[in-house]
Amino acid sequence: MPKLRGEAFWRETLRSAHYVVAPMVDQSELAWRLLSRRHGAQLCYTPMLHAQVFLRDANYRRENLYGEACPEDRPLIVQFCANDPEVFVQAALLAQDYCDAIDLNLGCPQMIAKRGHYGAFLQEEWDLLQRMILLANEKLSVPITCKIRVFPEIAKTVKYAQMLEKAGCQLLTVHGRTKEQKGPLAGVASWEHIQAVRKAVSIPVFANGNIQCLSDVEECIRKTGVHGVMSAEGNLHNPALFEGRNPLVWEMAEEYLEIVQKYPCPLSYVRAHLFKLWHHTLQVYQQLREELAKVKTLEGIVDVNRELKLRCQEEIANQKEGEKPKEGLPFFHWICQPYVRPGPKERCEENGDSGTEKGVRGKRALEEEEDGNSELLSKNKQKKKLRNPNKSFDPSLKPKYAKCDQCGNPKGNKCVFNMCRGCCKKRAFKETADCPGHGLLFKTKYEKSLSWQSSQRVIQTPEISRRGDVDVGETVRKEAGDS
Repeated sequence: MPKLRGEAFWRETLRSAHYVVAPMVDQSELAWRLLSRRHGAQLCYTPMLHAQVFLRDANYRRENLYGEACPEDRPLIVQFCANDPEVFVQAALLAQDYCDAIDLNLGCPQMIAKRGHYGAFLQEEWDLLQRMILLANEKLSVPITCKIRVFPEIAKTVKYAQMLEKAGCQLLTVHGRTKEQKGPLAGVASWEHIQAVRKAVSIPVFANGNIQCLSDVEECIRKTGVHGVMSAEGNLHNPALFEGRNPLVWEMAEEYLEIVQKYPCPLSYVRAHLFKLWHHTLQVYQQLREELAKVKTLEGIVDVNRELKLRCQEEIANQKEGEKPKEGLPFFHWICQPYVRPGPKERCEENGDSGTEKGVRGKRALEEEEDGNSELLSKNKQKKKLRNPNKSFDPSLKPKYAKCDQCGNPKGNKCVFNMCRGCCKKRAFKETADCPGHGLLFKTKYEKSLSWQSSQRVIQTPEISRRGDVDVGETVRKEAGDS
């Protein structure tokens, strides 16, 4: 069959999907996709897969795609990160029979993407991206799509989108933030950029950013004119977002855990999902946060969810008439609702620091721990205290180390140069000296080397003279024979 393109692809293959669950590393696995589809999602993406690993590792393919094949999980788009046209296309060829399209990730802004040279860190390499999409469009039996972040300039973002369309991209998802906008610096996504791209290209466009409830979805479609809206954070905190509902947190957890029992996934994925679902409730019941972090089985997580449910129901039963949600939340903490990331200043204030000094995020003051009070110790120190109740964290009782003459780090107690090992090694090497305290024997090894070379010359000298005598004798005998 001919490969559908553009509007026809969105309308027929993707069934005119408006509500889309974003590709999320370790978070948009099959179980979560099925939960989201039950509650209004019309299209899902797989987690971002690494093309190079997918190509070489059969176990990776089975665990992330082949073993998750499910008739209910369609339409589905598989997303890859890649920076090599051949590798990308070969990986996509192995995946195309299990999905409805292949997506190239050009939006990941994380440091791992910078180190691996993929995601949003390819957005300046237009020649490379053209080659990747052209080759994929030529070789694959399913359409190629792209997910991008914007440039600060609307005009450059539009040219970027038009270049991708011209190369063969059949659907474009535009996250309205730059690659620098992430974490506490995420800020508000620019729907103006998305609207400009939508007007400039003829292929379908999905919007991503600022989506926390169904009214946001409707407003985004109205303002930007996009074909669909993608959600990540909003979906994780409320998988019924596209239904326009705000269910009880334990009900969503129960349903998700039932799906996981049928379609297993790593426990770390499950735990991460519940930390998101229960975010506001775990601020109230800190002990349950600790239990969720420590539990090592799915059955254990089910038990934690049961305990959370009982505590919330008890709180509801004791609730006073007219009582309102605390902490400025739109709903009570046991109801699925958005979580707004605090900005850098708010994050500093949460940590007990005004954030005005050097713009550094505040941390626990050291003097709080001076008395060794376990209630003020960090979690790691509390664990050490449990293992060794006699251990003290009083800074005044810590041993004082003499400093290296060169760099100020603790010096070796037996170092002949009064230095740390790093500085000592440099000096000992430079001066061909020994430092027994650090086990550095440059002088000794050098002297042994000279001694060995000298012995080799002594051994070789007699052999040479003996070979010379034999040669002379043989010559004399030959001459005598000839005469």
